Amino acid sequence: MSLVDFILHIDSHMVNIVNNFGLWTYLIMFLIIFIETGVVILPFLPGDSLIFAAMALAANPKYGLSSWLLFIIFLAAAVLGDSMNYEIGEHFGQFATENKYLSKLINKEHLHDAHIFFQKHGGKTIAIGRFIPLIRTFVPFVAGSGTMHYRTFLKFNFIGAFLWVLICSIAGHLFGNIPAVQEHFSMIILGIILISLIPVLITALKNRKKRA
Repeated sequence: MSLVDFILHIDSHMVNIVNNFGLWTYLIMFLIIFIETGVVILPFLPGDSLIFAAMALAANPKYGLSSWLLFIIFLAAAVLGDSMNYEIGEHFGQFATENKYLSKLINKEHLHDAHIFFQKHGGKTIAIGRFIPLIRTFVPFVAGSGTMHYRTFLKFNFIGAFLWVLICSIAGHLFGNIPAVQEHFSMIILGIILISLIPVLITALKNRKKRA
């Protein structure tokens, strides 16, 4: 099973996870969100679509998932993941980007976009960046390797995580079980990904124009 297949058919894979792992599903969900936000070399895990699909299943009583427990787990994973990423940036940021082995694991273009985004929006980048795939993994890393105080970071971290999880959760809970959405779930997930990537594309185009 490829990552692309998992993301585009995350609804069916989520059903398999629930059926095979039961209560361990909560831990699996926590780890995916925590790793996506907390490990700077893994920015491609399906955060938005995972929350959307999980909440769609939670809205259906036959799967036995608690929406409130999922919300708390997703929120904790997002906040703790970004906090760990901040610590990695603070203690190992310069070493990681300059080391000839570790630097190969870090996408330089996405890291550069995060720096530009951070310079433009300041502390709000922590909250805004949460809604932008790829960028959201690098923003706390940049904050930690810079001069942002942790208390300031934590405030924006919590605000961004809360809004991100809340919006994705409500969307999944309200729309995930609509027949038309279920029939075209892969297209819906692809649409979520493409819409959330628009700010990244705009930033990349602006950077190219400046270089030109």
